[in-house]
Amino acid sequence: MTTTATPYRSRLHPARAGFGRLLHAEWTKFRTVRAWPVVLAVAAAVTVLICQLGASGSSTSGGGDVTLGPDGKPVVDVFRFTHRPLTGDGSVTVRVTGIDSADGKGLEPWAKAGIMVKSSLVQGSSYAAVLTTPAHGIRMQWNFTHDTAGSKTDVTRTPHWLRLTRTGDHLTGYESADGHNWSKIEDIRLTGLPRTVQVGLFLGTPAHQDVHRAFGGTSETYGGGLVRGTYDHLALRGSSTTSWTNTDVGGSPDGPAANGPAPGNAVPPGTTAVSTTGTYTLTGHGDIAPAQDGPDLVQMSFQGVFVGVLFMITLGALFMTVEYKRGLIRTTFTATPARLKVLAAKATVIAAVTFTAGLLATALGFTLAQHALRTNGFGPPEFPDLSLLENPALRAVVGSAALLSLVAVLALALGAVLRNSAGTIATVVVLVILPQILSFAFPLPAAQWLLRVTPAAAFAIQQGVTHYPQVQYNCLPESGCYPLAPWNGFAVLVAYTAAALLLAAWRLRRRDA
Repeated sequence: MTTTATPYRSRLHPARAGFGRLLHAEWTKFRTVRAWPVVLAVAAAVTVLICQLGASGSSTSGGGDVTLGPDGKPVVDVFRFTHRPLTGDGSVTVRVTGIDSADGKGLEPWAKAGIMVKSSLVQGSSYAAVLTTPAHGIRMQWNFTHDTAGSKTDVTRTPHWLRLTRTGDHLTGYESADGHNWSKIEDIRLTGLPRTVQVGLFLGTPAHQDVHRAFGGTSETYGGGLVRGTYDHLALRGSSTTSWTNTDVGGSPDGPAANGPAPGNAVPPGTTAVSTTGTYTLTGHGDIAPAQDGPDLVQMSFQGVFVGVLFMITLGALFMTVEYKRGLIRTTFTATPARLKVLAAKATVIAAVTFTAGLLATALGFTLAQHALRTNGFGPPEFPDLSLLENPALRAVVGSAALLSLVAVLALALGAVLRNSAGTIATVVVLVILPQILSFAFPLPAAQWLLRVTPAAAFAIQQGVTHYPQVQYNCLPESGCYPLAPWNGFAVLVAYTAAALLLAAWRLRRRDA
């Protein structure tokens, strides 16, 4: 005959164990076990040291000429432009009849053919454009970082009308399927737009980029793209004193654009041809977009956090499992029968001490790493100064400290479930650290899947580069790029930690100590 033992419950009234007293008791446990404060201090020191050493090992020779946009950030401003000056208010209208590849290598999804108002021919100057793309329909874009979607018309199959009007600093983009019924896409304001601007047809395409990843490594090929666009019914309303002029913005009449591909992949200058029936055919290359190929100086400043996570996992696990190993958990639950309060107090204490230490470590580590990067050549204007008290640096510093804290709480919660130090540490390492390592070796789709569904997604909080949806880019884990946005990735770790705490609470209520 078998009997089921009834879980032990103290006869002391739970009211005697107020939560404030529990917090004090758990804090006393933490600070009186000498090894734990030592581990916390070592974790902070190692995090700072590796942040600095990691940045010191990075160097750059400078990327040459850098084009800065209206907001002072690096941009790509290279395209074929058939234009004329417009003084005062007016509008430009055209029908785009087709866009296709001119180099036989396929048409890029973000190839662009349309009309533009640009403050000058200087690279990086402000602009507004209404354009067609092969895969993303009709768009209105301005000042490199702004994008509004219009209809999803496929201009490679169906001609489409575009119109851009100027009234002072205000510009409005329109589209039409028939040239009679117009739909507004967006109305914007370009502050400081000069009285005389350049308006006309433009054409560009991002370079061809192919990435192949396997267990043996990563290969990336880059080659200049060349695109062809056809237009008709070009009409300009407003005051203009000269005829149409053709320019490769960012290039020269005799060679490829300065911001284009490397010389080995050079593409010829753009061309403009006009038929007797008024059809314009432009060929060109380059792009009009934020620059997305530079290193992430914010993410490069937090390499020590990856190692600091190992210390926090160990600390969080031991803070719970040591009491099970030594049988002290019975004493704890005798003094405080409200087991969930004990779990909450332990989680609060470990979260507070690890966040405090993590915040000091990440703030100091970031500051020292930025100094090391500046010493090694990562300086303005190509790499603008980053302030610790402004985003994205502030978000990365505080988010990294919160990451370290949540990892410790996750380990504590799983320690309450598994009640074994080695098993708990190994489990959390597999969840948080192993996906990071495997992502460097797995094929890219599998690597990005791992970094979406595991707690390792939280490292996205360290990203400092904004990835714009209107720019095609290769998100490689080894480059510090994560498939989720910073706070979305961090939310994955929050969800895992909350689930582990709920499981720990269920385990504590269901089973004896």
